[in-house]
Amino acid sequence: MTVTSAGSEEMKSGSLPLGPMGAGAAGVTLCIFGTGDLGRSLGQRLLQSGYRVVYGSRRPDSCGPIPQGAQVMSHAEAANAANLIFLCVHRDHYAFMLNMEPHLQGKVLVDISNNLKKNIYPESNAEYLQRLVPGAAVVKGLNTLSAWTLQNGPLQGKQTFICGDSAEAKQAVSEVCTRLGLWVVDRGSVGASRELEDFPLQLFPEWRLPLSIAAGLGAAFFIYLLIRDVVYSYVEDKKDISFKIMVALPNKVLPTVSLIMLSLCYLPGVIAAFIQIYRGTKYRRFPNWLDRWMLCRKQIGVLALGCALMHVLYIFVLPIRYSARHRFITQVVNELKNNKTTPFYFDTRVAWAVDSLMGLGILGFFLFVLLGITSLPSVGASLSWREFNFIQSKLGYLTLFICTAHCYIYGWKKLLSRSTYKWYTPPGYMLCLITPSVVLVLKAILLLPCVNRTLTRIRQGWERAPPTGHLEKQKATNF
Repeated sequence: MTVTSAGSEEMKSGSLPLGPMGAGAAGVTLCIFGTGDLGRSLGQRLLQSGYRVVYGSRRPDSCGPIPQGAQVMSHAEAANAANLIFLCVHRDHYAFMLNMEPHLQGKVLVDISNNLKKNIYPESNAEYLQRLVPGAAVVKGLNTLSAWTLQNGPLQGKQTFICGDSAEAKQAVSEVCTRLGLWVVDRGSVGASRELEDFPLQLFPEWRLPLSIAAGLGAAFFIYLLIRDVVYSYVEDKKDISFKIMVALPNKVLPTVSLIMLSLCYLPGVIAAFIQIYRGTKYRRFPNWLDRWMLCRKQIGVLALGCALMHVLYIFVLPIRYSARHRFITQVVNELKNNKTTPFYFDTRVAWAVDSLMGLGILGFFLFVLLGITSLPSVGASLSWREFNFIQSKLGYLTLFICTAHCYIYGWKKLLSRSTYKWYTPPGYMLCLITPSVVLVLKAILLLPCVNRTLTRIRQGWERAPPTGHLEKQKATNF
């Protein structure tokens, strides 16, 4: 196997061979140790990006299929042919690196391994590798990408983390990652590699709080409506309507949770605006609970959309239930026996209420789906910031207003009826109106010209001067 002259000369110099990296991918050879699924997928991506790829294997003649255009060599030959090496093997097989130390002097070694569990070893894989090969510059990176993602998933804009002790080595790895379409985040020295290796072991870390909120709201309203509807009917009216637990009851819980979750997407933004007005500046950090809340708004919105979609499906199912068909047939039979037909337009207010309820529900769900589609990274990346802000903010508040109006119309006639308050408790739809109504009122206050003008100036960088007494107290504290 031949070795590129540039690689040989740079190896002899003993310095990190990073010069060719900045000149583009054409003619640059990269090495991959390991011909498993991950190594083959990474090699295919590198080849598609214009790099030359060589594989290092213990058995070059029987290592299995590799991407077309790549070469397979022994570990030593592959290491001599490239300046940047990706290590795609498990930590248990790092022992061969001890014999490879003379061939890895001055090389950039990218460790992309992960462990099956946390805290299995006293040190991270990257730190262990750096100790095995002290002459190489070890960089931890690309360990959050799976073989499937490298094979099929779009990498454009996907975030990846790197860390290492050599700034030049990290720059070389960053250039390769950028050419692959990845967004690189530098997490510092190789000591941060343990945190990076723990990332793939986390199970939906950004979804835990939204899922807890959705599950808590769903369970609370389900139990509340179960007692209020099913238990009340059995105790007071001696009727067993427990069959409603499967369809009718969830159909009340789902829209309730959906509307509250949608309002929770916009409530933190309103709270943040009032905090900025109170402080008179945008340069102070929000409380940690508000920061965390604002970071998971997308997940909250997706769960709200899921509940709304389930509500729509339940609406289609309601008329074909046995109880609904039995009630309809009974009504028809009674009219035939009595030879009396109930006029359709017996009350135009009811007709208007029903049509308005359906119309607002359809429009609100359409806007809800539009918000969900534009939150997808592939769609959001094609929109300008102004377009994205218009859809997620202005159309978002319009969606919240329409869905809230949809719920108000549903219970407009029941608000003052005593029979509505079973055991002196309000129905679920009244409780779910509290949060969105508060959000809409607060947003209306922020839209007032006097308030909006101040908020706009603050967000453009203006700061309110602190009182004189506050300045004197601050000076005294500094001295």
